[in-house]
Amino acid sequence: MTQKPSAKNPHIMVVDDEQSMCEFLEIILLRNNYRVSCFTDAFAAVSSLETTNYDLVISDLKMPMMSGLEMLRTVKKKSPSTEMIMITAFASTTSVIEAMKNGAFDYINKPFKVDEILLTIEKALENSQLQRENLRLHKELEKRFGFDNLIGKSSSMMKIYEVIKQVAPTKTNILICGESGTGKELIARAIHFSGPNREQPFVAVNCAAIPEQLLESELFGHTKGAFTGAVSQSEGYLGAADGGTLFLDEIGELPPALQVKILRLLQEKCFQKVGSPKEISVDLQFIAATNLDLTAAVESGAFRQDLFYRLNVIRIDLPPLRQRQEDIPLLLKHFLHKYTIEYKRDFESFSPEVTRTLMDYDYPGNIRELENIVERCVILETGEKVISAATLPQLLQHQAPGSLTTTLP
Repeated sequence: MTQKPSAKNPHIMVVDDEQSMCEFLEIILLRNNYRVSCFTDAFAAVSSLETTNYDLVISDLKMPMMSGLEMLRTVKKKSPSTEMIMITAFASTTSVIEAMKNGAFDYINKPFKVDEILLTIEKALENSQLQRENLRLHKELEKRFGFDNLIGKSSSMMKIYEVIKQVAPTKTNILICGESGTGKELIARAIHFSGPNREQPFVAVNCAAIPEQLLESELFGHTKGAFTGAVSQSEGYLGAADGGTLFLDEIGELPPALQVKILRLLQEKCFQKVGSPKEISVDLQFIAATNLDLTAAVESGAFRQDLFYRLNVIRIDLPPLRQRQEDIPLLLKHFLHKYTIEYKRDFESFSPEVTRTLMDYDYPGNIRELENIVERCVILETGEKVISAATLPQLLQHQAPGSLTTTLP
């Protein structure tokens, strides 16, 4: 094995049972400022995967003891984002197809031109970098929105956490109910990022925020020319969510005609774009949320009973913040930390008066209102370390214990 690392440059593994080919590729790669590790023994190459991260593997397809296809499968199992280029003097249609099906980026016939392999290497490394970046973003999203990011230790929230753990591995329909600002989308994201499809898309749609005349085409997509202004084809939110999770917030605002289409989607797992008779199959988890009393909406005829039952397989009722006061200190600490970082301040706590006031408040806007109050306090506070009552909204300043010498609007 020959290894000549060069700082921070892409690290490439070369595997070929011919020593001369290894040496030839090593010279080419080193001249182009790549780090190189060469192996004539495929088993030694596989062992090195346990201790070394490679950006790219270049492997001969036909080798003794272990074939290039076996090498390919092993690399992809251990490091899915590492790209692999196959080189061979014995290319056949069958072997090439098999290599590509198993995840090879490309293959090159021996003998090859130096420019040809360098160009292929460059493209493979670009793709590898893109995959690593996507993986990093997925992990960041998982950390930000996953189960561990949920805040609260009240008995009501602990019961909800248990439900999330049970339903996350499934693809069952879920209905999340609760007042505005209670964190329904956070729960939906936690379910998605705790499940087996966490690396697939999570698509959130607020049904109340899209004009009724546009909602169908936004959800289901449309073909070019389906209506005036449809100058190009659109896959819609459903197409974008395929393989992952579609979260429909404020589903109680869906007009009757779209309720029928959503019901069919849930029953048949397929839909039609606006302007097309073609059936499109989708594989996704469906999570809906509402701040309305859907049972009352069903009784009044505003919401379809059959759709309600389809949605209501698993129901999660989020309590308003006034019913989980023991969670307020945790939320205050979380949002204070968040906004001191965002606004580059150095606050450590709230004054006792502020804490008592915020503990006693009813929060008609729930967690969203609490977060906005903390953000306001961090922005307006002129003192050091401690948030004072003077930064509270006027409504809360009047409720704060003691007299205030300074008030802010």
